[in-house]
Amino acid sequence: MENRNTVSIMDIPIDNLTMQEAIDRLRLFLRGSRVHTVYTPNAEILMAALRNSKLKSILCEADMLVADGAGVVLASKILGAPVKEKVSGIDLVRNSMSASSWGRTRYYLLGGKPGVAEAAAEKILKAYVNVEIAGCRNGYFKDSDEPGIIEDINSSDADILLVALGAPKQEEWIYRNRSRLKVKVAIGVGGTLDVLAGKVRLAPEFMRKAGLEWLYRLYKEPWRYKRMLELPRFVLLVLKMRFFRKNNK
Repeated sequence: MENRNTVSIMDIPIDNLTMQEAIDRLRLFLRGSRVHTVYTPNAEILMAALRNSKLKSILCEADMLVADGAGVVLASKILGAPVKEKVSGIDLVRNSMSASSWGRTRYYLLGGKPGVAEAAAEKILKAYVNVEIAGCRNGYFKDSDEPGIIEDINSSDADILLVALGAPKQEEWIYRNRSRLKVKVAIGVGGTLDVLAGKVRLAPEFMRKAGLEWLYRLYKEPWRYKRMLELPRFVLLVLKMRFFRKNNK
């Protein structure tokens, strides 16, 4: 998309947007004639992109990348080009659903364990008057199932496809199938369907505002500690980048 204001973090262009600006961008995408890809990279995904050139290329070719997580926001500050604010995937989805100026918008929910998408759909319909659920499909399928899934999505006349397969699988799935999809927007949303279904609780709001979601998650899911180590590794790497850049001037 033209006139994107981005911040480069590890050579990946993160869009410098407020939440409202991200919602406005989604609205423009809905008026377009092709599928627009949207991803929500956090520190863990950016670290994965360093090791996975395919994932990095997919992110760089996206129509919008929002700063999902305190680590990405902190990195932008360290590098001297702070993004306007954190735009998490779950908040982006919920704000899009509550955007009354859009009129009725059709969502297709793809991903999660069996029953999660349907549970999320039930709660979404109760909470958001302008939303229609065009279809649901769990994330447990074989490659041979993909043509049927694509056909179901396209025949549902959905406007926005939420893909919750976890990173990098969801980004790769969207990228691989983007030319076959007839939706206007495809968003990789990670664990968003679990949250919308009430299966996973978000951190308290004061912790989210303070950038301490990772601490809450570690408390709730201590077995994830190895993955959580990516955050300090990410910050140290960004600090190193800033140091070398400063000394090479």
